[in-house]
Amino acid sequence: MSLKGGIHNPRTPLRRFLDRELSAGPRLLRENFRAQHRTDHLLVPLPGVGTEAGTVGTSIDTRLRLAFSTAAPVDLPTRIGIELCGQFGHGLRMRAVGNELASRLTRTVHALDLANRDLPLDRAHDEEEDLARLLIASAWYQVCARSAFGFTYTPLFLTALENPDAFTLDRLLRLPHPDLVTDVVAQLHQAADGPLADLRARTRPADCTPGPTFPGTRVTADADLIADGLLIDFKSARKPRGLPQADAWQLLGYLLLDDADRYTIDTVGFYLTRSGVLATWPVEEYLTLLGTCRRDLTELRSVFHELLASCQADAEPLTPTEETSVQRLLQRLAPVAAPGHCPTCTQPLPDTAQRRTYCTPRCRSREQTLRNKGLLHEAPTPAVPIQRTNNRRPRRERWEAHRAFPQVDAVSYEAVSL
Repeated sequence: MSLKGGIHNPRTPLRRFLDRELSAGPRLLRENFRAQHRTDHLLVPLPGVGTEAGTVGTSIDTRLRLAFSTAAPVDLPTRIGIELCGQFGHGLRMRAVGNELASRLTRTVHALDLANRDLPLDRAHDEEEDLARLLIASAWYQVCARSAFGFTYTPLFLTALENPDAFTLDRLLRLPHPDLVTDVVAQLHQAADGPLADLRARTRPADCTPGPTFPGTRVTADADLIADGLLIDFKSARKPRGLPQADAWQLLGYLLLDDADRYTIDTVGFYLTRSGVLATWPVEEYLTLLGTCRRDLTELRSVFHELLASCQADAEPLTPTEETSVQRLLQRLAPVAAPGHCPTCTQPLPDTAQRRTYCTPRCRSREQTLRNKGLLHEAPTPAVPIQRTNNRRPRRERWEAHRAFPQVDAVSYEAVSL
């Protein structure tokens, strides 16, 4: 079960649950984020990056984590990818080269002493270029851990397939386009002169957890970094000023997965690698901006884990039976607004002379959105047929009726006489 996959599909139980619980939506958080993003400086991807922007993003994320802690020079997704690639044709050769890559990367990280707070965040330019090549190659192996199909399109796989006998570590490290290497190094040098370097100087390696995971849950999720209670998600988007809703939901998902408070997270934030901006919020402020006032953090974590334990939360229901089961589960987990409380945020209504149904105009507009999506506790569910007052058939019925007529596969123009 994937946290990211469940959030990006608006029809999964996980996404529908979060859409309902976050009664304010992303607008308030997005406005606050843009207020913190006060810079016009932006590192634009070079032409040679092309479709490898994701590879660059993975590489710079790994490099920044290593600046805080070198406890795991080769992260878990890379190790999994190296192991899994052995299942492909000529995979044993790719696995052998991957193991060589992991050994060299470990030696390089320790030799450069990347987490030493007495040294700057970045190293000499040529050292960073060599390290960037190692991280780009590691990022290709990570693709194998996330998508076997996507891995077959990486330069790593294509080169190994073309000539397995000539595929060596040195050959692999020559594959990255120079623009990929330059892009990774440029983002790192920018971080060395910004707020991320200040945060690094205030922390110790022992207080930092790179790539934190959440054991005991059914969800596959690995965040970027927790530094002394600050949960950070690195983003290398080309347009960093626009905060996608899925990114905000995903950061909250990491927070909810830590139900045992193992990491004692008290602040969350995003670091934008192309603009050098670090936007952070105390946990309570982040929850307030998203409108989680229906429940406190402890209760929200508990209900979230009940959702994950009760269904395949990252999978879209495909049959009427599955959809009905999901609707019943969401109804059971839904908060109920008591009399005299706002139906959107479930908070007490203001004590005024004029009777009010909603506490704010924002809740009034948001309530209609939630109701249309069937996300309110008392809202009718899509599985129940809607009684129509006119004789016009629903679109699907009209389409099915149309398909009942014989279909013409082709027209013979010779048989047509004018």
